[in-house]
Amino acid sequence: MLPVSTADKNCADFFDALFTSVSAVCVTGLVVHDTATYWSGFGQSVILILIQIGGLGVVSAAAAISMLAGRRINLRQRSIMQEAISAPQVGGIVRLTGFIFKTVLFIELIGCILMLPAFWGEFGFFKGLWYSVFHSISAFCNAGFDLMGVKAPYSSLTYFANNPLINITVILLIIGGGLGFSTWEDIKIHKFHLKNYHLQSKIILSVTAVLIVLPFLYFYFFEFSQWNISSGGRFLASVFQTVTPRTAGFNTVDISLMRESSIAVMIVLMLIGGSTGSTAGGLKTTTIGVLLAMSVSVFKRKEDITVFKRRIDNDIIKKASALVLIYLFLFFTSGVTISLVEGLPLTECLFETASAIGTVGLSTGITASLGICSRTILILLMFFGRVGGLTFIFAAVSQKQDNLSRYPLEKINIG
Repeated sequence: MLPVSTADKNCADFFDALFTSVSAVCVTGLVVHDTATYWSGFGQSVILILIQIGGLGVVSAAAAISMLAGRRINLRQRSIMQEAISAPQVGGIVRLTGFIFKTVLFIELIGCILMLPAFWGEFGFFKGLWYSVFHSISAFCNAGFDLMGVKAPYSSLTYFANNPLINITVILLIIGGGLGFSTWEDIKIHKFHLKNYHLQSKIILSVTAVLIVLPFLYFYFFEFSQWNISSGGRFLASVFQTVTPRTAGFNTVDISLMRESSIAVMIVLMLIGGSTGSTAGGLKTTTIGVLLAMSVSVFKRKEDITVFKRRIDNDIIKKASALVLIYLFLFFTSGVTISLVEGLPLTECLFETASAIGTVGLSTGITASLGICSRTILILLMFFGRVGGLTFIFAAVSQKQDNLSRYPLEKINIG
């Protein structure tokens, strides 16, 4: 809210500043003001710091500060760190945290270097360097904030729609940030020996591959085949719009011009999101992978739920099912509420709520026009989506309830 944070040196409205702060630290990307034209360089820097902290995770950032200060990390703190980054075990968690920071800085630096020629040619060296740093961090953290409003307000990366360098670099940064840090450690240790990967990494890589290939085929053959764009532009647009809904928030085409069927596909991708222990939000690829494995086991009438010759505990299935139910309930009821309050089409409102709870940042263009009530709903959804549904549940229920007695069993028919 400081005057120095805005381009016109006037204090930003409290609620606008709150919305922007939540969107940044929750790495969502929904905005009520164009980032490039409304906020000053100082304000953009504040946003970028929040994005970096949100992408790494508050727990990881706090642990890094403690490590740099020379403080010892006790067992309880190590356990919390393990949960925060979804590490397979407590042992080696401090080393893994160090690996995470080195990996993040290295990948963001590479992304910055790759994008610098394009931004340098467009804005000059120093401004181009700032744009490269900002977009590299925003892309890897799956935040979706951009500075391209200098070309056209709220235009995201549409100005570079036909630029392969920007498109491919941003796509790789988004995928890299969304894979999860434990998966990157598996890749570092085991290289191409996929059999040696942890089960979590195998599920993440498999589901991610499917979520890239299938939506790409849809967008390429059914959506952008109808647009008046070149074959190369059609390919880039299809890949980019396939990857970005999974919590990144950038776009290279006008989302509002896409067909409702394509909007529905993007809503599904936004709700699924990235992977556990990553910079991305959403239900997570592991949740969907586990539920798909459960469905296959039901169809095959198998007692155990198995994936890659490993059995999945029933407690994981219960958590995955509860998480999906919570997300769908909040996504739908929030969308209906905003539609009633604002008098807007339900599809646009559902797209907005999916974007918020999935911490994506994509919009059909209605965010800036929403009232206080609707923005408050989006703030709560963004916070819920970043912190995680199970975290809220476990915080509300302080301890596990072990009942010594059990009620009588009775079967019911379903389906």
